[in-house]
Amino acid sequence: MTAPAQELGSGRSEGDTPAVRLDAVSKVYGRGPSSLLALDQVSLEAAQGEFVCLLGASGCGKSTMLNLVAGLDRPTAGTIETGGRKIAMMFQEPALFPWLTVSGNVELALRVQGLDRKARRARAAELLDVVHLGGFARKRPHELSGGMRQRVSLARALAQQADLLLMDEPFGALDAMTRDLLHDELERIWRERNLAVLFVTHNVREAVRLGDRVVLLSSRPGKVIEDYSVKLDRPRRTESRDVAELAGGITERLKEEVRRHGR
Repeated sequence: MTAPAQELGSGRSEGDTPAVRLDAVSKVYGRGPSSLLALDQVSLEAAQGEFVCLLGASGCGKSTMLNLVAGLDRPTAGTIETGGRKIAMMFQEPALFPWLTVSGNVELALRVQGLDRKARRARAAELLDVVHLGGFARKRPHELSGGMRQRVSLARALAQQADLLLMDEPFGALDAMTRDLLHDELERIWRERNLAVLFVTHNVREAVRLGDRVVLLSSRPGKVIEDYSVKLDRPRRTESRDVAELAGGITERLKEEVRRHGR
């Protein structure tokens, strides 16, 4: 199914190798009568440099999909290919170690690369500058605001030199102003690093504000029911008329799906 007012597809060239490809992926939890089908025959591709937002009602399998792509869980059926790309994941909560400094939290991701202490500190300082936290390297997480902690989490993800960034509602707990500022930062970093991004959100306007595509999943079990190509010029603003109009159409489609399942 496609949205009549929007073009289907990613807009990438056919010769591009996808950064991630899901082919008929299903995920079942448990066995027997009590088993739960979370994802059902999901097929999806995202190109390198493409920003894809995943939308759907609670429990539709969005986070499950990210966990499968990250290798934190295995699909029951189907295949997932990332072409050997490095993957980093961000969650809704920053999950920083409170006893470490801001720099120390970022340096944790650098240790596995075999960097010595001097090199780790220098690289952490560079990454903190990227997320505009250059003056906070020695602070502890409890001394930072929620938005600043998420910036640290983003710096830590970037420290992994990932090509594919998975983001599970990373800004959901933030106020609107902070979220808007982080949208700008994320978009800048995404462009500069040519990242492929899979971004889970419940916020339809956020999805339209950020995404090259907005992929809508059905209520459980999760299936791809719409794939909207967002052709709006960048930079975008959440409150702009074009964003609001497209978000309104997607919201109505999401409501139809929720009503269809009686939720």
